[in-house]
Amino acid sequence: MLDDTWYTEQWAGEGSAISLEVKEKIHDFQSPYQRVEVFDTTRFGKLMTLDGLVMVTERDEFVYHEMLAHPALFTHAAPRRVLIIGGGDCGTLREVIKHDSVEQVDMVELDQAVTDAAAEHFPSLHAATFDPRARLYFQDGIAWVADAEPGSYDVILIDSTDPVGPAQGLFSVDFYRNCHRALASGGVLAAQSESPLFHADLIRAMQRDLKAAGFNDVATVDFPQCTYPSGWWSVTLGARDGSATAFRGEDTAQPPFATRYYHAARHRGALTPARFLAE
Repeated sequence: MLDDTWYTEQWAGEGSAISLEVKEKIHDFQSPYQRVEVFDTTRFGKLMTLDGLVMVTERDEFVYHEMLAHPALFTHAAPRRVLIIGGGDCGTLREVIKHDSVEQVDMVELDQAVTDAAAEHFPSLHAATFDPRARLYFQDGIAWVADAEPGSYDVILIDSTDPVGPAQGLFSVDFYRNCHRALASGGVLAAQSESPLFHADLIRAMQRDLKAAGFNDVATVDFPQCTYPSGWWSVTLGARDGSATAFRGEDTAQPPFATRYYHAARHRGALTPARFLAE
C-alpha cells in the first residue's frame, strides 16, 4: 500500500505493519508471476517489493543474506558445489562466492524480472553474477531439484518468498526429500523460515518435515530483520547425515572475507532458541 510519501506493508493477521518513507517509485513491472516494484526511500536506500511485500532494502539486506548463506557454508566441512533456489536479487549469491572453497554456484530463480530489476537498481548485489563460478537459470526450482543427479551439491540454500503461491511447494516433505537426494554426503540445507514470533508453527513444521525427509539433524538460527514481519527472522538448517549445530569455529573466528553481521559468536548464539520456542 502506498500513499504519496509512504510505502506500507500490512502484516496480515497480526494487527501490525511497517512503513518506509519514500521519495518516488522508480520501477514497476508485472511479470507472469508477480508485480515487481522498486522505490527510492529516504532512509533505507532502494526498496524492492514483490506483490506489495518487502523483498529487500539496501540498508538491512546484509543481515538476511549473511545469515542464510554463512551458517550453512561453515557447517559444511568444505563446500564446493552450491545450489541457490530463488534468491533473484543475488544477495545470497554475493555471500556464497566469498567462500574460496566454492567452485560452482547454480542459482535457479523462477522470475527473471526480479534479477533484471536487481541489475538495474541493486548493482552491488547483481555484481555477484559476473563471478565465473556463478551460473544463473530462470526455471522452476522445485523441478530443478527433482531432476538433479544424486549427490550433485554440497549445500542447498532456499532463498524463497513466503510459503504461498509458487513458493508453497518449497515448504513440503517431497521437496525436502528431493533436496536430501541431491545432497552429497555431509551436505547441508538452509531455508528461510519466516518469523519466530509470528510463524513458530511453520518453523516447527519445517523441522518435522526435514526429519521426515531423511535429514539427520535440524536447527534454526534467528536474527533481527527490521523490514520483515515482526522485525525478527529465521533460517532453518538440515544436515543430511551430520550435525546441524556443529560448525567450523576456527574458520568463522577469522574468516578470510568481510561480513557486517555474521561472525562465530553470532552463529553460536543464534542456534540457542528463545525459551518460548524451545518449549
